[in-house]
Amino acid sequence: MKPYYWESQHGNFGDDLNLWLWDFLLPGFREAHEDVLLVGVGTVLNSALLPKEGRKLVLGSGFGYGTLPDMRDRDLWDVRCVRGPLTAGKVGVPEELGIVDPAVLVADMPEFANQPKRHKCAFVPHWESAVAGLWPVVCATAGIHYIDPRAEAKDVIGEIAACELIIAESMHGAILADAFRVPWVAVSTSANINGFKWRDWAATVGVDPTARRIPISTRAEAIIKGARFWGVDYEGAEQATGRGAVAVAQAAPRSGLRSAAKQVLAAPSTLALWQASRAEPQLSTDARLSERKARLYAVLEDVRRDYL
Repeated sequence: MKPYYWESQHGNFGDDLNLWLWDFLLPGFREAHEDVLLVGVGTVLNSALLPKEGRKLVLGSGFGYGTLPDMRDRDLWDVRCVRGPLTAGKVGVPEELGIVDPAVLVADMPEFANQPKRHKCAFVPHWESAVAGLWPVVCATAGIHYIDPRAEAKDVIGEIAACELIIAESMHGAILADAFRVPWVAVSTSANINGFKWRDWAATVGVDPTARRIPISTRAEAIIKGARFWGVDYEGAEQATGRGAVAVAQAAPRSGLRSAAKQVLAAPSTLALWQASRAEPQLSTDARLSERKARLYAVLEDVRRDYL
């Protein structure tokens, strides 16, 4: 059995954690049932991503993009649980199988236990924002620690656990913060942030997925997201430029005057992020999170019995 995960060319810790989480949760799974694909953490129940052939074991995956694959053949699709009730409804399985995102169990790994708090507040952007935005500079100006979601997954997660407050545009930034009992504030920089998957997860742990709006930080970020920046509408620009927006963000010259101008243009982003750091955070209850984790562990025990 091997784990499936969506591999971003830039890196994304919420997907990359599949590379080692399942070795902790299901030791020995790689040596069993070579014909089975373990479909775990991520918004990956998408016909454009998953191979049509072969057996799949679904453990906590979510729907949110594209179209669902045909999952009616139960000989090929063993759906033990999905991310939340909205995904369960789309897939056509009982709502109670929408348990929780399996990433919450990362907090039970011994290597992340008893992390000392090193940062008062940190921002975890969506990976697209990290690629094209000015967020490290914005965070530095606002006095907020910056966590790059494209970094090595264990490093990102350790940073989240070491914070007293997380501002999360990355959904897995919020999920991991909640799992480590770190209060968090949800934010969004554009309509591209997928509300369905946030609501799907939020319903499982009883939190409000409503995000505070934070202005986009650069023109390149607006282009890649097809959004507005300082009154200019870049909707459709991403389709016209393709990966060019990323190239603009990564290759633009960094003269002192240009950098200063960019900081001035990012001032609304800086103010909004600073205000988010002062907003009332949220956190699921200990009882609700524990109940969801217990249900997920029960599913994993059944999987061990049936597959290992």
